Amino acid sequence: MNRRLFALSALTGASTLALAACGVGGGSGSSSSGGSGGSGEDTVIKVASHLPPMTDVVTTAAEVAKEEGYTIELVQVSDNVQYNRLLADGEVDANFAQHEPYMTEFNEANDAHLVTLEPIYDAKVGFYSKAYDDVEKLPEGAKVAIPNDRTNEGRALAILHGHGLITLPEEAGFEGRVGEIVDNPLSLEFVQIDLLNLPSAYDEEGMALVYSYPSYIAKVGLTPADALLLEELVDQRFTISLVAREDNQDSEKIEVLRRAMTSDAVRTFLEDEHSDTLLPAF
Repeated sequence: MNRRLFALSALTGASTLALAACGVGGGSGSSSSGGSGGSGEDTVIKVASHLPPMTDVVTTAAEVAKEEGYTIELVQVSDNVQYNRLLADGEVDANFAQHEPYMTEFNEANDAHLVTLEPIYDAKVGFYSKAYDDVEKLPEGAKVAIPNDRTNEGRALAILHGHGLITLPEEAGFEGRVGEIVDNPLSLEFVQIDLLNLPSAYDEEGMALVYSYPSYIAKVGLTPADALLLEELVDQRFTISLVAREDNQDSEKIEVLRRAMTSDAVRTFLEDEHSDTLLPAF
């Protein structure tokens, strides 16, 4: 895949998870029903999403889609599994809650056929600490909470590698594993936790560092400005993207949704309301 690496610091003026984020087999056509135009065609587009600002992006796009006579219906879920299950089963037309590696992992585990359509934003991810205000103060044997899914594990370890806290194999990139760490001078102890539960680890006694996305760490009142370590290089694969199925990706409804999700209204919303946590990617 064609990758785009860039420094977050170089894009701060432009303005990015969630997450983000990850079953069932690949679904058939969408079962959405709803409003219809004069010709009786289905004009309701169901989009599953999880947390703000992802859900807010969907509702902003809905206002744009109205101009084309379509209704975008937000289907909000409570975890990082439902939005893919609903899409794969054809219960919704698309979802907006994850990056491509997370989607690919779901496809492989569930024989599903989801596809990324449009990159929307890059989340400013990093590590947070309640006990330490300087990475130089981290003690030997410090506990570090990282995601327990493979795609986000690799991303978290890449940040630590980039800041010199660990050394990964040269070829690891964003796909390193705890068991592959070449050098761990502080003997950091890694605790792997579900992405949704990482913010809770922030308040745990003895937890020195906690990896998280802006959408999740907001639960404990923090933003990327509070991070002890921020990701300096972002791989385009981790862009939070609009996702559909292979069987509906070229449908008229999905084309309307793509235009709405990459509209000037959505870009303005991201830049004006969330420049401290994300960067638009379209």
